[in-house]
Amino acid sequence: MNDETRNNSTSCIRVKIPSVHVELKPGDLIEIFRSCYQHWAIYVGDGKVVHLAPPCEHPTDGVASVLAALSDRAYVKKDWLEDVVRKDRYRVNNKHDETHHPLPISKIVRRAQELVGCEMPYNLTSHNCEHFVMELRYGVAMSDQVTEAIAMGTVGVMGVAAAVIRSMAQRRKHRKE
Repeated sequence: MNDETRNNSTSCIRVKIPSVHVELKPGDLIEIFRSCYQHWAIYVGDGKVVHLAPPCEHPTDGVASVLAALSDRAYVKKDWLEDVVRKDRYRVNNKHDETHHPLPISKIVRRAQELVGCEMPYNLTSHNCEHFVMELRYGVAMSDQVTEAIAMGTVGVMGVAAAVIRSMAQRRKHRKE
């Protein structure tokens, strides 16, 4: 871990990202930007994160991790932040702190640590890595990624439906002429 400087306390760690320093605190939500999706983890201190990952979501899996999304089970893992992030961009994203009061840090970290090694149900729309960390931090499982995807899908379906209806109306108009 040559790219980080630790504080005297084991509760905080500074991670150096090119030209940016982020101070991580236990209980922070870490959003990792993969090529096609965001992976989520929760920082538990000492450079480690806990995250929910399908069987092949591992630092060396690459594209296989996208295929793992089809799995119906996942495992709670504790790994070095830099191993989970790999070369991807990431950020601390405690995005719901203003609308949902975070649980006490000790409870967040204790619960995360207790779940390490457990097999859990996995479903992209109801039990994914974002749901997992949100429930740990806020006590509520939620995924904006899923909500946004559904909204985009709904907009897409509505757009296709509108195009079909418009096309049918134009055909009807041409037939009458």
